[in-house]
Amino acid sequence: MLQLFVSHTPIWVWVLLAFLVMRGVMAMKPGETSLSKLAIVPGLFTVWGVWSINVRYPASWEAWALWMVGIAAGAGIGWMLLRRVQLRVEPSTGKLWRGADYSLLPLLLVTFVVKYGFEAALAMSPALVADSGFRAAYLLLSGGFTGIFVGKYCRYLVASRALAQDLVAPVG
Repeated sequence: MLQLFVSHTPIWVWVLLAFLVMRGVMAMKPGETSLSKLAIVPGLFTVWGVWSINVRYPASWEAWALWMVGIAAGAGIGWMLLRRVQLRVEPSTGKLWRGADYSLLPLLLVTFVVKYGFEAALAMSPALVADSGFRAAYLLLSGGFTGIFVGKYCRYLVASRALAQDLVAPVG
C-alpha cells in the first residue's frame, strides 16, 4: 500500500519535502538571513492552503472561515514558539542574524505528513469532501499549521523592525 502512495504522488510533492527538510536543517544553525527568506515557508503553506480550498471547497465561506480560525490559533502558537527569539541586524548588509531554531524541522515534517495524509485520504475517497467532521479537521489543522509558520514569521518581522528602529534612533 505504501508503494501505491509513493507511486501516485506527484514529483513536486517530493521536491517540496526535500526543500522543507533542507530549510529545517539549515534553521538549526544560527546564521544570517533576510525577511524574504523567512517568508518562503509561510508563503508556501499559504499558497498550498489557498489552492486546496479552491480545489476542494470552491466558493465555500465556511471553508475559508475554518481555515482562518486555524491560522489565527496557529499564529498564536508560532508567535509563542519564538518568544525568546534573538536577532541582530548586520548594519553593513541589513541582514538579520538569528539564533538556531530547533522547532522548524519537526514542525515542517509534521505539517507535511498531516497535509499529505489529508490529501491522500481525499484522493482515495473523494466523498470525504462532503463529510463535515473531516472537512473541519482538514481545514482547522491545515490552517493551524500554516498559522504557526505565519506567527513565527510575524515574530521575526516585529523583532527585525524593532532592531531597525534601534539602529536609526537618535542618540541623546
